[in-house]
Amino acid sequence: MTALAVGDRVDPFEGVNQFGQSVGVASGSTWLIFFYPFAFTGICSSELRALEQMRRPLRDAGVRLAAVSCDSMFALRVFSDAEHFSFDLVSDHWPHGAIADRFGVFDARRGCALRGSFLVDEEGTVRWRTVQNLGQPRDMAAHLAAARELSASR
Repeated sequence: MTALAVGDRVDPFEGVNQFGQSVGVASGSTWLIFFYPFAFTGICSSELRALEQMRRPLRDAGVRLAAVSCDSMFALRVFSDAEHFSFDLVSDHWPHGAIADRFGVFDARRGCALRGSFLVDEEGTVRWRTVQNLGQPRDMAAHLAAARELSASR
């Protein structure tokens, strides 16, 4: 499994968020696609709380946010309600892991996504990325720095 690299193109995709609403990720907007393994786990919860704190600065940088896991829409709704997340948690539950697999971050043996983050520009090109294994938290400040750098380069 090889994750998408900087410079690779991302095909548009669609998923269902925690409210059962369709979320389409396509060119025309800058996106931070944030894969995480499982709802209600320690590292995932802390990373998503950090994203909640970064939501406004990301928006100010012109970046839309989609956090994707292989959990069901129903589990994501309970997770979102418990944590008060105000951004889309996209379910990659069925076909199981299809979105994560397209990005090269699906761990088929464990049935979940690795900790992959992809900053995708308006043309659908990966401009920044980081991929960590399950037990390795990401540098959340680096996400915001990359978003701001991309925004400044436009």
